[in-house]
Amino acid sequence: MRFIAALPVFAFHATSGMNFLRGDTGDFFTDIFKDTGTPSVSFFFILSGFILTWSARPRDTVPGFWRRRMVKVYPNHLVAFAAVVVIMLLASDPFEAKKFFTSLFLVQSWVPEILVPTGMNPVAWSLSCEVFFYLSFPLLLPLVRRLSVRALWTVGGLLLVVPWLVVLFAEHAVDGAPIMPGQSLAYEQLWLVYFFPLTRLVEFVLGIVVARLVLSGTVPRVGMIPATLFALGGFVLNAQVPYLYSLGGTAAFWVVPLIVAGATADVRGTRSVVRGRVMVRLGEMSFAFYLVHTLFLMSAQRWLVQDLSDGAALAALLGCLAASLAVSYAMFTWVEAPLVRRFGGAARPGTGPRVPPAATAPAPLAAAKD
Repeated sequence: MRFIAALPVFAFHATSGMNFLRGDTGDFFTDIFKDTGTPSVSFFFILSGFILTWSARPRDTVPGFWRRRMVKVYPNHLVAFAAVVVIMLLASDPFEAKKFFTSLFLVQSWVPEILVPTGMNPVAWSLSCEVFFYLSFPLLLPLVRRLSVRALWTVGGLLLVVPWLVVLFAEHAVDGAPIMPGQSLAYEQLWLVYFFPLTRLVEFVLGIVVARLVLSGTVPRVGMIPATLFALGGFVLNAQVPYLYSLGGTAAFWVVPLIVAGATADVRGTRSVVRGRVMVRLGEMSFAFYLVHTLFLMSAQRWLVQDLSDGAALAALLGCLAASLAVSYAMFTWVEAPLVRRFGGAARPGTGPRVPPAATAPAPLAAAKD
């Protein structure tokens, strides 16, 4: 499901972001994909909290957990970051210290300045949030584990409401200069709703809560087909709400049933196209794919597309997709997977404070590694 969720992000950047397709065709696809990237980000944030909770190891330690998370994130990030540096050198682009170092150390989303969160590799801002989530998880999981089932349902409902309240606060209490002349949206509002890690932590915690509810056995069974239709309907409705509302975690309501359905389908061994070997491998590659796809799109937009016919521009777009898949396969095979095998093992018992297990997870998901 991760790879499927990554495709709308690619489509958004290729249409609304880079505008590979022009004329009436370009306008048509831009209108379709203009709001598809943000629900996918919500999906990833919620799924991250869900899987980490579901697969929490009984004898894990906090240092061991943090080590595995950093090994999972930073090597691929550094490869993509180095590629950005090379591209900028080839294009003679200037380097700005704030963008460079905040992006290198994945703290860029904490800076409420325009273009800083998306400096260098634009999509890496979400990794800045994820690193914060991982650092917080050993504290958050014990707190959520103390909640009764009734309290979990209450907290889950409140967490679904919080993103809407953040948008209301941003609209009426946050001021700033408009991003574009003639628009009312200020960058400070955009940053608070979309980039700020504390705001996006709500989705991660929601994933923790939902995992606890599923493990408690109190969540009604949800089929993959109705959950998928529900999520697709949410994608469509998300495009109809005011822009600021479509950006933040307001899409969480629509993607939670899909995550629940996927987990229960794995436990029951239900046949599904997303459980096949190819789809699972694409899911494993999805992190690297997410990191590199904008690099190909931006490079093609800069050096190729402007001088191409519409047909050739479409071919270049498909070439970017193919190249992103090829490079993500290489990064997973020769960077991510070997380092995770080498440094991602559990720490020896007694070497640090424990991360309390969520519960005994059913076997098919107990081995999941976010």
